[in-house]
Amino acid sequence: MTLKQLQYITTIAETGNITEAAKRLFIAQPSLTASVHELEKEYGITIFLRGNKGVELTPEGDEFLGYARQVLEQTGLIEERYTGKHKGKMRFCVSAQHYSFAVEAFVELLKECGGDKYEFHMRETQTYEIISDVAHLRSEIGILYLNEFNATVLKKTLKDNDLIFTRLFIARPHVFIGKDSPLAQKRILTLDDLKPYPRLSYEQGSHNSFYFSEEILSTADCDKELVVCDRASLFNMLIGLNGYTICSGVISEKLNGPNIIAKPLKVDDHMEIGYILPGNMPPSQLTQKYIDILKHLTRN
Repeated sequence: MTLKQLQYITTIAETGNITEAAKRLFIAQPSLTASVHELEKEYGITIFLRGNKGVELTPEGDEFLGYARQVLEQTGLIEERYTGKHKGKMRFCVSAQHYSFAVEAFVELLKECGGDKYEFHMRETQTYEIISDVAHLRSEIGILYLNEFNATVLKKTLKDNDLIFTRLFIARPHVFIGKDSPLAQKRILTLDDLKPYPRLSYEQGSHNSFYFSEEILSTADCDKELVVCDRASLFNMLIGLNGYTICSGVISEKLNGPNIIAKPLKVDDHMEIGYILPGNMPPSQLTQKYIDILKHLTRN
């Protein structure tokens, strides 16, 4: 295995086409194909499936690509440290539940470290996908929560994927509502207060277990359920339908505007919000910088 071969793999994955990758790398297509075959033979894996419309990563190829990107990133850091030169685009990816502080930290990181060339990904996604992304190195870091209800299942899932959870802060349950909601005048809300209104939650796909729910108290009885895939839809329905969602209560008015407010919920529960990292490698400089920004933004 060589660094050049790893660069070949990442370029093919980015373009999805051997011919286009060869042009970008300024090498002949047969040479590129042969180099990939050599790498696949060396490790006894199939990285790409070839078809008429291009190439597609296999599951083992997707995992291999995550490691390849990590190696190339660390190599870039060595180059930058000892030569003062940064080669190529700066890349960084976060997978998170729908937390405004995670996006705010991402924005701050980009402002501080983006440079002239970058490719940053902010994936607000399903809980199981967050775990999978970090486990397969598609994302450098993941952000999610634990509590008494889901901790046993999620901790086992994290352990099975060799991931480590680190707490950022403890959040008491709150309710997000529109600022003009009939509930907006109350100082503290109860579950009985919420009963007449639609409860909003985020879709969890094929892993739609209560243990992977992004909202606490997901097993509580509710007559009106609305399930969405993105934060914009959830916020629009909170406002337009006088809906609610149970959450951490942390929201950035700078990013999300003044129309959503948080009210404390009177229940005996909590959310331990934190980040997950691979257990077998140290965080990159960008990842550590992102963690430092997260800690600053969520400091009580």
